[in-house]
Amino acid sequence: MSNDFEAINFLIRNGSAIEAINQLEQYVEADKTCADAFFLLGKAYHKIGNIKEAIYNYGEAAELEPNSPAAEALKQLQEILDFYNTDLYNP
Repeated sequence: MSNDFEAINFLIRNGSAIEAINQLEQYVEADKTCADAFFLLGKAYHKIGNIKEAIYNYGEAAELEPNSPAAEALKQLQEILDFYNTDLYNP
């Protein structure tokens, strides 16, 4: 990961996900083949609770690099969303 992406990752981890999203959106507009940018964009959207955009961006990154951390993040997020506990509906 480049220094720019490390700085963006720092923003995401430290509560500036919106700023990171703005920077990453510009980056992916210019280069739609960078899996790292899509992964970080997914991570930033996940951080602010926009699950739809997180899934989309993790998916884009996983499509570009199937063995990337984005593929695992996408899998974990889908497992969370697929969780169904019948005890919660039948007390």
